[in-house]
Amino acid sequence: MANSISAEKRARANAKKRLYNTSAKSSYRKALKKALLAIENDSEDKDSLIKEAIKQTDMAASKGLIHKNKASRIKSKMSTK
Repeated sequence: MANSISAEKRARANAKKRLYNTSAKSSYRKALKKALLAIENDSEDKDSLIKEAIKQTDMAASKGLIHKNKASRIKSKMSTK
């Protein structure tokens, strides 16, 4: 347990950030998975799903959830497929 007021506040802030980060990372992963499945199955709405996955990937990279080079790698892999 935290011993000082500032440490308690930091613990509360970290808990809030952890909740936000897990939900943001989850939505990023879901969008990526949907896009990759659409590419594999040659779905009709694959263009919109790819666009959404790229958007989620860029947002995750800008928020620091994933590294910018990883985001670039993922986008390149999707465009190649």
